[in-house]
Amino acid sequence: MAGHSKWANIRFRKERQDAKRGQIFTRLIREITVAARNGGGDPEFNPRLRAAIEKAKEHNMPAENIERAIKRGTGELEGVSYEEVRYEGYGPGGAAVIVDCMTDNRTRTVAEVRHAFAKHGGNLGTEGCVAFQFTHCGQIILPPETPEDKVLEVALEAGADDVLTHEDGSIEVITPPYELDKVKAALVAAGLEPAAAEVVWKAQNEIELTGDDAAKMRKLLDALESLDDVQAVYTSAVFDESE
Repeated sequence: MAGHSKWANIRFRKERQDAKRGQIFTRLIREITVAARNGGGDPEFNPRLRAAIEKAKEHNMPAENIERAIKRGTGELEGVSYEEVRYEGYGPGGAAVIVDCMTDNRTRTVAEVRHAFAKHGGNLGTEGCVAFQFTHCGQIILPPETPEDKVLEVALEAGADDVLTHEDGSIEVITPPYELDKVKAALVAAGLEPAAAEVVWKAQNEIELTGDDAAKMRKLLDALESLDDVQAVYTSAVFDESE
């Protein structure tokens, strides 16, 4: 795929998320609350909560905000009760899209998600219509010029499933979801600083979009990620770095 760059697409995703930084605290608080509710308030025994707290600290969330979110999740403090819901559909060019939400009103959320799909050339589908095209896994991205041999040695020893080197020089480490923290910690300890590390829905086959389809898909992703109830958006679409 001429022009396709894993690193360019990762930067695009991060820049898109950073542009919506005003929403990040709300999303992190919801994730911490739900993680504590489902797995308990002790991060030592709750990997999902531990990851959420780490991400909150990376975004400089005050410790008292984190503590309140945990206590809401464990029932020590009153708060809104959120449920997790996932929507699936197709965007321009036939690219698959998964939208993870946390909501206190399913009717509102599905209406907003459906509207975003319809407005930007996509279609909201039924449950399971695209999930089979993705793998739930930990994903760690290291920038170009990272020494491949060292990543291979450290990551596989720490429990990674696979290490992929892309044409642009970036390196992608795939882990079981529950091993992400361990593998990331091993890489950092070895002086290999990831640019991104999170549990994701990774597309098994990517679709490169160009021209109008690429422009429409970017708008669809922006529209979905701007919704208050949306926690994360995953897609099989990738973009030509020259677009």
